[in-house]
Amino acid sequence: QVQLVESGGGLVQAGDSLRLSCAASGRTFSSYHMGWFRQAPGKEREFVAAISWSARSTYYADSVKGRFTISRDNAKNMVYLQMNGLKPEDTAVYYCGTIRNGSFGTRSGAAFGSWGQGTQVTVSS
Repeated sequence: QVQLVESGGGLVQAGDSLRLSCAASGRTFSSYHMGWFRQAPGKEREFVAAISWSARSTYYADSVKGRFTISRDNAKNMVYLQMNGLKPEDTAVYYCGTIRNGSFGTRSGAAFGSWGQGTQVTVSS
């Protein structure tokens, strides 16, 4: 079981950047594919990005591709989401999560098996 704690959210203006961090506990962290999803009030969970356990493979939602970058450091049990060129429509609570077995490659909010408490990102216009 992996415990996850997200941080780094905040209030920014359109065009700004933020870097979200996700600290994981548990010795099996490096065996998990990991990802980020987000959820805005009144909306369904939305897949954002995912990274393989080895960090060799990443993929993104079309809405963030070219602006966001996911990375991980298995030695530090950390996952990151660098967000550039933020837009008001990126406003949401962002969650770091493990990817369910067999779901890597799926751009679905249902691909996640466990997640943290989330961190709020608010982008003003």
